[in-house]
Formats: sequence, structure tokens, C-alpha cells
Amino acid sequence: MHTLRDVARLAGVSVATASKVLNKKGSVRPKLVQRVLRASEDLDYHPDHVARSLKTRQTNTIGIVIPDVTNPFFTAVIRGVESEARLQGYSLIFCDSNEDPSLERTNLEMLFSRRVDGVLLAPTEPNAAQDHLSRRRFPLVFFDRISPSFSGFAVVTDNLGAAYDATRHLIGLGHERIAIITGQLNLSNGLDRLEGFRKALQQAGLPLREEYLQRGDFQLESGHSCALKLLQLTVPPTAIFCCNNQMTLGLMRALSEFGVACPGRVSVLGFDDFDWAANFSPRLTTVAQPTLEMGKQAVQMLLRNIKSFKEPVNSDEKKVLVLRAELRVRDSTAAPYSGQA
Repeated sequence: MHTLRDVARLAGVSVATASKVLNKKGSVRPKLVQRVLRASEDLDYHPDHVARSLKTRQTNTIGIVIPDVTNPFFTAVIRGVESEARLQGYSLIFCDSNEDPSLERTNLEMLFSRRVDGVLLAPTEPNAAQDHLSRRRFPLVFFDRISPSFSGFAVVTDNLGAAYDATRHLIGLGHERIAIITGQLNLSNGLDRLEGFRKALQQAGLPLREEYLQRGDFQLESGHSCALKLLQLTVPPTAIFCCNNQMTLGLMRALSEFGVACPGRVSVLGFDDFDWAANFSPRLTTVAQPTLEMGKQAVQMLLRNIKSFKEPVNSDEKKVLVLRAELRVRDSTAAPYSGQA
């Protein structure tokens, strides 16, 4: 394998000059730049990143751990992460925890052993990961979910405000019997969406019936099973707010199995918006999270965090960045069926 010294020798320049050209640092005469680049190409030279990281104590690599690779929300966030990381000269190591706290810890240990410069994490449980890495004084930024006692850096959606607006939309259509299928309530995204739903009902003077509160876990099957319980009630809801995309798929499957028309008999409002939402029949009314922006902002926050670990700076930066979501009204929500008992 050829070295930087070989490139410099072939180009007829010093090693320092060749290094400046290939690392794009410093000023070098254009003729010398062309000679170095031509020599590098002729020798098929590739920098030894391992050796460089040992010298600089920086790998220019960040890790990301998500809880569910099958969920389009997380793949969309990863696109934003990868785009911004590449723009900033960083590589990405991706891990899937499969909503398993023990696998999450294993992934974090692997990333730490690979000497990544920092980690982006959507946690599977409230405090374990934060406690684990904070003891190591390791750059860490959470995204999508945080614990109630969280005190670190994070980029999240305004879940409470988004759920409030979604519920107000259903109330504005005339619905009074509104059910919710929640996600996990031990992390911020599940809890805040429920609180936004409660707030909207309370302001409208509407009760939240116990049977209309169905606790899911953000997985498709829980959406299906919760929907079956709602559809079999003596007095079923006229509208259902479903707190993520996977559970909405399960809900729509249950409606089809029971032959319940949407929005004729029950309106459906989902959380998360992707291509399939507009291709359903009916087209789904959803809350659209700023996934690409979340990924980009999380990388930028992490890189600032990495820099502050090496050279502490005074900063007024907010530790938690809250992004606004957008309600996209389509065909799956309408006024309640006037002939329903």
C-alpha cells in the first residue's frame, strides 16, 4: 500500500506540501496541487484513517442508534443525519436496538470501542443510556424521545402541540367520542402526545373515557389489537387518534377486517407522514414530523457538543431543540356519521 511519502516523491514535492493538498489545508500553488492529485490518482493512494485518528484522537465518525429500522420515521431521520454528516466531513455507523434496552447498551459499547466521536440516540428506556454514557463523559445527543428527567442535549418534535392541534381538528369536525391509541408512556413522545390529546379534550369540555384510552407500544400489532377493542365497544368512538405510523397501519387493518368505513363510520388521524399516507384509500390525515430537519439539527448539535468536549466554550445554546410539526388534512377525517347510535 502506497504512503503519503510515495505520493510526495512521485509529485516531486515535500511530504508537507502533499499533505496540505490532500487534506485541503493551507495554500499551495495550483501547479503543485495538480501534480500531487495526479500522483495520488496514479498510485491509487488512500489516507490511513486509523493512523490519522490515533494521531488526532478523532475518527471523524459518529454513531446513531435507532429503536426500529422498519419504521419509516427513523429511516427518514437517518437520511437527514447522513446528509449533514457527509457535508461536515463525517462518516456514520448505524445500529438498530430493536426496542431492546440490552441490545441498545451492546450497540453503545460497540460504538464506544470503535472510538466514534459522538453518538445520536433514540432511547428505548428512560435513563439507562444517558447514565451509561454521561459517566464516560462522552458526547451524546438524543433525538425523537427523551426521559422525563432528561438533562442533556436533544432534538425533538413539539409532540404536545402537534397532538393538541390534531385533536382540535377532530373536535372542529364535530366529534365528541374521540379515542386515542397511545405509544409507550415512559418516554417523552408517547407521554406528550397523550397530554396534548387530554388538553384539547379538556378545553372543549369533552371527557376522556377510560375505554377510549388504549395503550399501544408504537408497534403495528399493538395498533391492531387496540383498534379491535375500540371497534367492539357498545358505544364505539367516531374518531381515533393514533400516535404513530406503525400503529396506524394496524388500525387500518382492523377497520378493513370489521368492514368499518373510514371516514364514513370512523375518522382516523395518524401521527407521522410518509408516501404511503397519501396513497391509502382514503388518503390519511396525519401529523407530519420534520424528519430530515431533525436529523440535520441533531448532527449539528452533536458536532458542537464534540467540539465543546475538546475545547470548552461559553454557549447560550438551548440543550433541547423543539421542532414544529405540521397537520396534513386529507380524506380520512370528516364530520361524524349522523346516523350512528
